[in-house]
Amino acid sequence: MPTTVFIADDQAMVRQGFGALLAAQPDLSVIGDAPDGRAAVDGVRRLRPDVVLMDVRMPVLDGLAATGELLSGPAKVSSKVLMLTTFDIDDYVYEALRLGASGFLLKDAPADELVRAVRVVAAGDALLAPSITARMIAEMTSRRPARTEPSPLLQALTPREREVLEHVAHGRSNAEIAGELFVSEQTVKTHVSSVLGKLQLRDRVQAVVFAFEHGVR
Repeated sequence: MPTTVFIADDQAMVRQGFGALLAAQPDLSVIGDAPDGRAAVDGVRRLRPDVVLMDVRMPVLDGLAATGELLSGPAKVSSKVLMLTTFDIDDYVYEALRLGASGFLLKDAPADELVRAVRVVAAGDALLAPSITARMIAEMTSRRPARTEPSPLLQALTPREREVLEHVAHGRSNAEIAGELFVSEQTVKTHVSSVLGKLQLRDRVQAVVFAFEHGVR
């Protein structure tokens, strides 16, 4: 079955352009779109797409508020949200990642990058490479003091899992972590999955945000 996609953007040309590009891919299917955040929430809840392309700035309800409604609370959906933005660093994007969005993509990204992004997010991975994620979080949090109190959830981590989380927070890839710890890359993947489960996080991006906010260094 093809990966289903929903596009939320207040510009009709963006919706049509992205829709045509994605629909041309044999493994992707665009099943709906919306011109504002409120219509996006209603459409996503009704259609349950695999991936939502969500513009940050929209009328009626912005992309941040729409993402919060979709990914939290008893009515949350399992759809993966990929934020669309005009700027490579955006306060709204940072907040959206905290809410559970799987990454962000620039609107002027090359066509093949958009297609790849949808596939990556649909597969359950965070869109951003670890090093890019780390730089983005560092930029966003330079104006936000880190919390000093650790989360009780950290107590559930083993010493090795805590060490892996620290490496993830510094933007290291699984291969780099494996080299640092002298273990296999598959072992690192297992540890990362365990960390995400114990900390109740959706993906690696949220792990970076969590690590910063709770003083993991």
